[in-house]
Amino acid sequence: WALHLKNLTVSLSGHYECSFATYPNGTKAAQIQLIVKAEEERHYLKKVWLNQTLEIPCLENATSENLSPYPLKWLVSENGREEELVTKEPFCPAVYKNSSAPYRQRVSLGLNNALKIFPTKIIDDNRVFSCHVMYHPERVQKSSITVRVFGK
Repeated sequence: WALHLKNLTVSLSGHYECSFATYPNGTKAAQIQLIVKAEEERHYLKKVWLNQTLEIPCLENATSENLSPYPLKWLVSENGREEELVTKEPFCPAVYKNSSAPYRQRVSLGLNNALKIFPTKIIDDNRVFSCHVMYHPERVQKSSITVRVFGK
């Protein structure tokens, strides 16, 4: 027997029990505790000097080894418009998206899947860079950073 749940919400978290009568042994039961987590997202602010190297970690406290079995992507957004910069499939080299002229030659994937931007420019100010790690088709962990660029 299986219970299929669709359109999961946090309110469906709880204790579930399946019981049925058998002959001649009597009632059989199985129990499970279901915990439904909300989509995880963290947001940070990063300050950087103009023309310096900006390095943004994908997920805090996550190493390359922790992330290597999962697909991830880096995006940049401004005014609600989102654009993919880099995608990385498990155990494969990163694929750089060349659609964005401002980032074409300035982005690379560093250690622990950190996004590196060099040199930082005024156009980077107030942009939101986000890393999405897909642990499961329905479980994505996101971390985003709003960048503030300062001149000297």
